[in-house]
Amino acid sequence: MEARNHTAVLEFLLLGLTEDPDLQPILFVLFLCMYLVTILGNLLIILAISNDSHLHTPMYFFLANLSLTDICLSSSTIPKMLVNILTQNKSITYTACLTQVCFVLVFGGLENCLLAVMAYDRYVAICHPLRYTVIMNPWLCGLLMLFSLLISLVDGLLHTLMVLRLSFCTDLEIPHFFCELAQTIKLACSDIFVDNILIHVVACLFGGIPFSGIIFSYIHIVSSVLRMPSSEGKHKAFSTCGSHLSVVSLFYGTAFGVYISSAVSDSPRKTAMASVMYTVVPQLMNSFIYGLRNKDMKEALGKLISGRAVL
Repeated sequence: MEARNHTAVLEFLLLGLTEDPDLQPILFVLFLCMYLVTILGNLLIILAISNDSHLHTPMYFFLANLSLTDICLSSSTIPKMLVNILTQNKSITYTACLTQVCFVLVFGGLENCLLAVMAYDRYVAICHPLRYTVIMNPWLCGLLMLFSLLISLVDGLLHTLMVLRLSFCTDLEIPHFFCELAQTIKLACSDIFVDNILIHVVACLFGGIPFSGIIFSYIHIVSSVLRMPSSEGKHKAFSTCGSHLSVVSLFYGTAFGVYISSAVSDSPRKTAMASVMYTVVPQLMNSFIYGLRNKDMKEALGKLISGRAVL
């Protein structure tokens, strides 16, 4: 195959989820609805937390940032897909593709870190309730948020810079609905051994450490709750973790499903379909999980919709 240096690459082609023209309008309407619901739901969460002073606590501070991250992650992939379907043009420029790779990694990594930070917040609240306000002070919350963002930026920029050094071939078709890192580097003519090693090492570090932190936190939470004398106290403690556990299960469950799908399936299209569950569905469902399962959030949303600010 004729090799082309990356400086000569003008655009990639995003093949999307299907080439069936009859399914394109259905996909457009489906993903447009999912995107609008994701944006609206997460915006309502952010506005409800801002509107209600009783929710100005570390737990809801991190939840508001999680909702903002969900909006950014969805906006990194879905709008371009909708534009491509609407214009029947599958192209994406080289610069836009690398930018999309970077944004997906940054916001996906940030969501991963935030879930770990929220698990730590629940650990402190349940295992050290008397010291909660002292430990989870505004300075520490801001520091945890800043550290999570910094780690995510390093992850995204590291992979993007690694892609920049690659030379690409004449076949520039990506069998996906966005520029997914693994699918993009497969198009390279140059050696990608270092890139593949980097992907696995970074996934183990940036994915494994936050997940281990979540497991560690919940082991201590369960141990602490089981030692509580009253069943009412146990129920209240578990209820404060229910929404977070649901979001964690959805996020890591879909991520693990995509990994298994890519490992056992030789079809890139099937992997692309599976990745919808990881890059679209969690961001859509998070606002519903917190909005419907969390009593304080339901009350705050009700007050927001009715136009009453709470001081």
